[in-house]
Amino acid sequence: MDNRNVSSLTKVVIYTVMIVFTLLTVYPILWLVLQSFKTSTTYLTTNKLSLPARWYTGNYPFVLVQGKYLTFFWNSVVYSAITVPAVVILSNMAGYAFAKIPSRMTKYLYGVFIVGILLTLQSILIPLFLMVSAARLHDTRLAVIIPYIALGLPMGVYLCTDFIKSIHNELLESARIDGAGFTRIFTRIIFPMSAPVSVTLAIITFTGTWNEFILMSLMISSEKYKALPYAVGRYAGSLGSDYGKLFTSLTVALIPILIFYFIFRNQITKGVAAGAVKG
Repeated sequence: MDNRNVSSLTKVVIYTVMIVFTLLTVYPILWLVLQSFKTSTTYLTTNKLSLPARWYTGNYPFVLVQGKYLTFFWNSVVYSAITVPAVVILSNMAGYAFAKIPSRMTKYLYGVFIVGILLTLQSILIPLFLMVSAARLHDTRLAVIIPYIALGLPMGVYLCTDFIKSIHNELLESARIDGAGFTRIFTRIIFPMSAPVSVTLAIITFTGTWNEFILMSLMISSEKYKALPYAVGRYAGSLGSDYGKLFTSLTVALIPILIFYFIFRNQITKGVAAGAVKG
């Protein structure tokens, strides 16, 4: 759109809408941070939208030290650092096979992955728990890492297969003529060109793994392997909640996601733009 052809009224409307959406996005985060400086009593007895009359900082040392935040944080980092690359790489490899390697079994194997999108986590929890127990992996990191990867593959394979289909076959044929095999074509052509969908898939997988609670709670019994969602859930219960520590734990759990966004914001923008152009 040429800015010279846009009227001043249109610009005002556009910027107003953008400012409103920005405030709607930023305000809940700001409110969460402000509430973390209140005690539970102060939160319950004062206006929920008011600033802290007395800035209480005791929630942060309690959550970080006594709440074993660093232990839960490290476990979340381990789960995400293994799950995200595994899902992205395996999804691209499978997508390459389904999109560019002809075989009579391709459509059937692809259908098996697509069916996985229709399955909810709750519907497979019991058989999954029995399988993990039978493999003697219960209460280990592998008890959640392997299911995390498996649960991320159906959507990942679907996205990568659809994207890789748009890569011209002539480019791959030229590489084969030059002597490149399947591995070299994947590492030098397919995977680099799939960067937009890989970034999108990495974001989906990272946020899902970082915030996952049900599977982790079922597969792991001891606190030494539990992740941040468990740390947050300890301060909220059916009989009562410590709101000050709850908001503090939510705040510190939100920081890594914000850091992840600021580091990869350019790639996220490029991925969204590429998806829009492709669509």
